[in-house]
Amino acid sequence: MIDLSNLSLQFNGKYLFQNINYKINSGDKISLVGANGAGKSSLLKIISGELQPESGKIIKQKNINIGYLPQENIMHSSVSLLNEAKSALTNIVALHEKENQITSALANSNLNDEDSSDLINQLGEVHYRLQELDSYSADSKIEKILIGLGFDENDFNRPTNEFSGGWQMRIALAKILISQNDVLMMDEPTNHLDFDSLEWLIDFLKSYKGALLIVSHDKRFIDEVANKTLEIFLGKFYSFSGDYDSYLRYKEERDSQLASQYLLQQKKIKETENFIERFRYKATKAKQVQSRIKQLEKIELIELPDNKENINIKFPEPPSSGKVNIELKSIHKSFGDKNIFSDLNFTVNRGDKIAFVGPNGAGKTTLSKIISGRINFDKGERIIGHNTVISYYAQDVADNLNPEFDIIETVEGMAEDKTLGQLRNLLGSFLFSGDDVFKKVGVLSGGEKSRVALAKILLTKANFIILDEPTNHLDISSKAVLQSALNDFSGSLILVSHDVDFLKPIVNKVVEIRKGAIKIFDGGIDYYLSKRQEALSEANNNDANKNISANSISKKDQKRIEAERRQKKYEASKDLIKEITDLESEIEILEKKEKELERNLTLPEFFSDSQKAKETTYLYNETKKYLEDKIKEWEVVSERLHSIEKKFG
Repeated sequence: MIDLSNLSLQFNGKYLFQNINYKINSGDKISLVGANGAGKSSLLKIISGELQPESGKIIKQKNINIGYLPQENIMHSSVSLLNEAKSALTNIVALHEKENQITSALANSNLNDEDSSDLINQLGEVHYRLQELDSYSADSKIEKILIGLGFDENDFNRPTNEFSGGWQMRIALAKILISQNDVLMMDEPTNHLDFDSLEWLIDFLKSYKGALLIVSHDKRFIDEVANKTLEIFLGKFYSFSGDYDSYLRYKEERDSQLASQYLLQQKKIKETENFIERFRYKATKAKQVQSRIKQLEKIELIELPDNKENINIKFPEPPSSGKVNIELKSIHKSFGDKNIFSDLNFTVNRGDKIAFVGPNGAGKTTLSKIISGRINFDKGERIIGHNTVISYYAQDVADNLNPEFDIIETVEGMAEDKTLGQLRNLLGSFLFSGDDVFKKVGVLSGGEKSRVALAKILLTKANFIILDEPTNHLDISSKAVLQSALNDFSGSLILVSHDVDFLKPIVNKVVEIRKGAIKIFDGGIDYYLSKRQEALSEANNNDANKNISANSISKKDQKRIEAERRQKKYEASKDLIKEITDLESEIEILEKKEKELERNLTLPEFFSDSQKAKETTYLYNETKKYLEDKIKEWEVVSERLHSIEKKFG
């Protein structure tokens, strides 16, 4: 579908990647990974046509449609949400416009019979194309996608420019899902989603037939939707089939080997430099010295990747507090006519590490701000416990940073006991390295300001910390640093987040907020997800059985339900079964070919013809590699089939 041919890109004299080649095939589900600044977002922009490479070219299949979701700076016009979403169906929109033009022309009373007949034929062709594109069910599909991404029916007629930045991203995401794209490229699509819309998106992408190229730091999301990993590493591309955990194990082994090679090379360089220095002025050694100098010049230096996971940042020891950090009694909160909470009661005890989850707009951020004292409530009581010191982080906290300070000055004021080196290490873990720390806050992007604000939080001496979506602008390494620090933090925490892997080792309690009410789950995020799945299964069973007699199910009904279940299972698995059958046939042929070539390689006369021996050896190695690839492909497809069979029992 898409060929990247000898692609090169550099910024400020440094190559992000050079002369790389890669092919994106139909059905590929690729997770694009690499260190911050490796060129992931730039690669998406090159493929989409927003950025031109320094050299090389992108070869695209004819008539291919590519949907691209950038990470930020998304804004829409003032048309209604529904009309903005419909505009994504460019083919259907164009056909409807043509239909209106033809209909208007047909209304002209001065038309002769020949022109009228021609227009009627054109109208018939337009209607045929609209039917072929399934345009008559398009509105229903659009509404399902909008609702799946968290929009309410009441939002459909709202002007799109009324929505906040996070919702603007969802509108853009809805549009590329609505469009009839062959390839979807998404840069951090989960940043502003809640649990419900994230689960919906995962299900949607699992059933999507086209190719995916996704940049995301949400490990669970990647594991669910991707079957390949493409890494940009030190200017080269490395492709890996399998889940993300397998890739991480491979990466750990690769980086360990690279570190060993680096140490050996450095040792050899040092020995060579010592020899040159020792014998530089000895005439009898001049030839050898020159030879060693040339050796040094030819050495291709091994680079080591940044390893932020090894940075160990800990919070200062927080002051001790009473048993109860904060208590809310009979809280009422409304915004205009919209009621958020009525008679809400909630307590945070010392040592609680709580995740706030629930759909966007349910009140997670509002409750966080009430607890932190950032906003007032209409009625009720907020009681702060003995010696409770609260620190609060939200996206808008970044806007309160002093724009005249540079980054290092901003954090220095929070930590008199830290050395400059320690502060630079901390900032490095949040992607500010080298001279970046001397940038003025005023010139930073929104994401960069958020990372500075998070670094300040890590230096706070509070015993109760509230973080609202702290991982939105962090890469996997930076998340690991923050996660480790929060896990070791001895105070209390509230985390508003949908990032399951980030929350797993930290939280011991989950609070689900829906429709103005809270439900408390005394357990970690896995416990909450299991209970949520139980509730969804129960709701689905209730829906399936609501028209069936409460006392008994007739044999006829039982047969019908079982038949429907078998049909659903068949529809979900038929393509995978065919794919597995085809792969098994290919594997069988390749295994026979491999054995035949192995036999040829052992024949005594094999080496008598050197050219034939060379060709046979090459063919054997290629066959073996292709066979291994097909077996890996079979394993991935078999695992997907197993998941479907498990789902249907």
